[in-house]
Amino acid sequence: MKFTALIRQEGEVFSSLCLELDVASTGATAEEAKSNLIEAIELYLEEATEEEVTTRYQPYSLVAPLEVKVG
Repeated sequence: MKFTALIRQEGEVFSSLCLELDVASTGATAEEAKSNLIEAIELYLEEATEEEVTTRYQPYSLVAPLEVKVG
């Protein structure tokens, strides 16, 4: 299965979020946060019921740049 990951630095750690499942993790590096997120998703999919996954799953995610006027 393919998912979208949002990874960003928050202070000394990196946070990672699977947008479709709302599953998150962290790591000391961006790559570690990504790897930990994959593991978290796998664990979630192993433990969750089909109904839980269906209820939580959001099939469409879009990450796009925005231009906002200030002032």
